[in-house]
Amino acid sequence: MVGIIEGFEGEYCIIEVDGKTRDVPRRLVNPGAKRGDVVEWDGSQWNTNIRQTKERSEYMKSLMDDVWDD
Repeated sequence: MVGIIEGFEGEYCIIEVDGKTRDVPRRLVNPGAKRGDVVEWDGSQWNTNIRQTKERSEYMKSLMDDVWDD
């Protein structure tokens, strides 16, 4: 299962999975994970997928560049 971290609220991490958000206890999320990271569930913890996070970041940057380069 793959998701994107939308943010943190108190003891919870908000992760979007298949277009729906889930409130996940922070203890189940790798401590180094941050907002915008692509994360994968390994059966016991959500871990950052570095490659997918980088690809997503580059894609989002290209979209922003397209908007502001007019």
